[in-house]
Amino acid sequence: MIRRVTVPALFPPPTYSHASVVEAGTKLAFLAGAVPLDAEGKLVGEGNPVRQAEQVIANLEEQLRAVGSDLGQVVATDVYVVSSEPSVLSAVWDVVEASGLSAGPHSSTLLGVACLGYTGQLVEITATAVVPERAEEGR
Repeated sequence: MIRRVTVPALFPPPTYSHASVVEAGTKLAFLAGAVPLDAEGKLVGEGNPVRQAEQVIANLEEQLRAVGSDLGQVVATDVYVVSSEPSVLSAVWDVVEASGLSAGPHSSTLLGVACLGYTGQLVEITATAVVPERAEEGR
């Protein structure tokens, strides 16, 4: 259902693929940005991008579960980090890599940005995922 492509003519990416191809007729979920808020709307990990990334991944897992998918079905992400320091972006990417998102590996873009939507927010991840047929069978 998902074919992940690393292009031989391009520099090999460390833990992601250049492209993901999904067969026609497959159900896709386009997820809004997962943010580092808990169920009560409180910011988790103030001032700590790694802790915020962990909460964002947990929230992303909840979003995926709600649509009958999981981290292994993610084909693309955009990872936004409030920082201009490559080391901070790398620390957040380490959380993404450890989460199972990069097990595919999925296609991803990692961006340093000036600010995000919530006061104190340092990390946000948007995702596109396949919704496997097995999820549809139970509905």
